[in-house]
Amino acid sequence: MKLTVLVDNNTCIDRYFLAEPALSFLIEAEDKKILFDTGYSNIFISNATKMGISLLDIDQVVISHGHIDHTGGLEPLIKHFFEATIENLPIKKLELIAHPLAFETKTYGPLAEIGSLVSLDKLSKNFEVKLTDEPVWLTDRLVFLGQVERNNNFEAKDPIGSLLTAQGLQDDFLLDDTALVYKADTGLVVIAGCSHAGICNTIEYAKKVCGEEKIVDVIGGFHLLNPSDAQLNGTVEYFKSLSLPNLHCSHCTDLKSKIELSKISNLKEVAVGLTLEYN
Repeated sequence: MKLTVLVDNNTCIDRYFLAEPALSFLIEAEDKKILFDTGYSNIFISNATKMGISLLDIDQVVISHGHIDHTGGLEPLIKHFFEATIENLPIKKLELIAHPLAFETKTYGPLAEIGSLVSLDKLSKNFEVKLTDEPVWLTDRLVFLGQVERNNNFEAKDPIGSLLTAQGLQDDFLLDDTALVYKADTGLVVIAGCSHAGICNTIEYAKKVCGEEKIVDVIGGFHLLNPSDAQLNGTVEYFKSLSLPNLHCSHCTDLKSKIELSKISNLKEVAVGLTLEYN
C-alpha cells in the first residue's frame, strides 16, 4: 500500500506544494486508487498534478466525516471530472463512501454550515454514493471502518456544533467520524481523518474489525487541539502501550500534543508531498 499526502497543514521543506488546514490522502492498494478526503479547496488536485499524479483514474472517494476541511474539495473534484469529460479524456465513474450522517447540515455558532457545501442529491448525480455505518472492505486488505465504537472515558465527550436532524438541531458528536485501516504483513496501519471519535477508540475498533492486535503505524489527524489533561494523558498512556515502530500524527494535532507523543513514540513529520509505503 502506498499513501501520498495531497493536503495537510504543512508542506515538505524545499518542495513547493500548497497547504491548508485540511486533509487529503491518495491511497494505492491492490490495483485500486482511493482518495481519502478532499481537503478544503482544489489544492489536492493542484498538488497531485505537480507530483505527476492523475486523479482521473481513481476508483473511490472515501470521506472520513462531513466537515468542510475534509469535503470542501468535492465540488472541485466534480468540476475536474466535468472538464475531463468535455476534453474526451478517459475517466471512471467514481464510488463515494461515507457514513449516513456525513452530508447532513452541520452548524457551529454563527456559522450556518461547517459541513459539505455540496448536497447529497448533487453528489448522487456525480458519484455512485454508498452511505453506511458498517465496515466495508475496499480491497482484501483495506477497510472502511464505518461508525466507530466509543468505549473509553477520555475521548469524544464534547459535541462540536450542531447537526440538523428531522427533530431539529441537536448536539453533533460526529458519529459520522471514521477511518481506513490497512492490513500490512506486520500489522495494522490506521489512517485517520480527524478522529472525532477518539484516536484511541478508532484504533481499538480497527483491531476488532480486522481481528489483529498489532499496530505498526497511525497516520492522520488526532483531534488533539488544546485537549484536556484527561484526554492528552489518556492518549499518551494508550500510545505508550502500543509500542509503535512509527507514528505520523498530523492535521488537527497541536504542538503540545505532538511533543508529548514524541516522548513515548517514534514521531515522524507529516507534510504535503510525503509518501509512505507498507507491504
